[in-house]
Amino acid sequence: MDGLKLRRSQVSEPSQGLHHSPFMWLATFTAAVICLFYGQTLTVMSAPSILETGGDIVDTGYARYRGNRANANTVAYLGIPYAEPPLGELRFRAPVPLNTTKIREEVGRRVIPATEYPDFAIQGSTGGGDAGGAGSEDCLKINIYTPSRARRGSDLPVLVYIHGGGYIYGNPANWPFEHWIEQNPNVVIVSVYYRLSSFGFLAIPEFSDSANGDFNAGFLDQIEALRWVKRNIARFGGDPDRVTINGNSAGGASVLLHLVAETKEKLFSGAIAQSVYRTPLPTPEQQLSLFKYYAEAAGCGKGTVLEQLTCLRKAPVSALARAQDGATPVAVGSGYRQFHPVVDGKIIADFPTRLISQGKFARVPLIVGATTNETLGGGTEVPESLKRFFPSITDADIAALESAYELKDFPSEDLRYQALIGDVQLKAARSILGTAFSRRGIEAYAYRYNQRNPTNGGTGVWHASENWMMFRGTNTGFNGTTTFTPLDEAERNFARELIAYWLSFVRTGNPNTHKLSRSPRWPVYKTDSRVRIVLQQAQNIAASGSFVEAEEIGEAGRSAIIASQVDTQQN
Repeated sequence: MDGLKLRRSQVSEPSQGLHHSPFMWLATFTAAVICLFYGQTLTVMSAPSILETGGDIVDTGYARYRGNRANANTVAYLGIPYAEPPLGELRFRAPVPLNTTKIREEVGRRVIPATEYPDFAIQGSTGGGDAGGAGSEDCLKINIYTPSRARRGSDLPVLVYIHGGGYIYGNPANWPFEHWIEQNPNVVIVSVYYRLSSFGFLAIPEFSDSANGDFNAGFLDQIEALRWVKRNIARFGGDPDRVTINGNSAGGASVLLHLVAETKEKLFSGAIAQSVYRTPLPTPEQQLSLFKYYAEAAGCGKGTVLEQLTCLRKAPVSALARAQDGATPVAVGSGYRQFHPVVDGKIIADFPTRLISQGKFARVPLIVGATTNETLGGGTEVPESLKRFFPSITDADIAALESAYELKDFPSEDLRYQALIGDVQLKAARSILGTAFSRRGIEAYAYRYNQRNPTNGGTGVWHASENWMMFRGTNTGFNGTTTFTPLDEAERNFARELIAYWLSFVRTGNPNTHKLSRSPRWPVYKTDSRVRIVLQQAQNIAASGSFVEAEEIGEAGRSAIIASQVDTQQN
């Protein structure tokens, strides 16, 4: 299960990463055409890297890295370490800052190739009947995408992207950024690998003593990556004081956690939270049943908790991967059966919704939004679905939510169910955050994404639909894989509109400054107007299909009810 690697050139479009001989370009182009015709994922093995001649090289002061010239405007530096490998005794612990002195002594003036995507984090199951386990523990790396002209002193604004996947799975290679830089070579973009599932979010009360381990190791990975960016991104042409964090789903939830995290240093100056995953943050005590199951399933069920932990640090990845994937509610005996962030009382002092409502968050401009038909789970009965998602929710809370979503306000019971479940799982974050920011005079921009992914069937604009548009037609699969499908001309034009809004915000804190001329002006969300932009495609490629709308009647009130249940929803 260890060591499955997605290569740099695992993309459908031949313009990316083909930087070797013309013969390799021709062969790859031919393979890409065949793969696109049959709808298959293209995997191309890169030729050996040339270490000492030509190419794009950045000297960090402790190592020299060579990147890929992906196109005329873009260089991608892939797999740059930002922390020590979390192996052996470092398993289940906070990341250790990179030992740059050791790297300098070992490498000298030799150039290190940064031309292939690195091993991604050990994957958990997507829940679709698959087994996880691909990847490597040695995953604390970042990918950096820069304009080819960027140099130290360019002081370009920086976007740091945190991938989604429920804190369980995800591979940054599935969300490439070369085309973002190609469109707008005025930013530097960083995507972060962080530990997932049990490797990143194992929690037991004994971690209150850091001698035993650390809560939220995967989230601490993200913080350490931001610290690395603060120290080093200037070498790649970036401005360490102008960093915007961005993520979708669990990545959006991570952005929310960064907004409320108790960190002493200022690591970012803007935030984009897409489809915030409002999963519960359990207490360490509520995770004990999960730990006991996990230790037993991995062959480490004997002895005290600390003895079991010692055994788990020595266990093979394959045993841990099987154990984390088998953690069903029936097997665990608890609704808390996923390895997710917890309220640790230190970095995450309380539930994010409460901290946001109390104004205890970073004062930075924000984009926040969701898709039209957001939901995450199946099912048809509201009480059953709520209890499955929020194990501690009470019958009284469920009754209050059902009263707020009266059937007469919806065309059908199915749409009522979709609205209620989608709001509590995802969409309510838009109004909760927008309201809190507006009340404190901080600019927030809200959106509703209303363009379906044309490859996943149906007519709904489901969760993460914008990823398909923004990232060259990506549809993620099992164990870190993805399939890219080509966009038509209208779709490519809409993708450029989205990217322009996003990168305008990164550059200025305002999505309008560098938007496309055809795009409507995106209004600031305010409690006295509550307007947002609807992002959707136009068939006329010379026009924009996006428009401004008022927030739905009752949405703010329903979101306030959802926020009031913070103690039982635990998010």
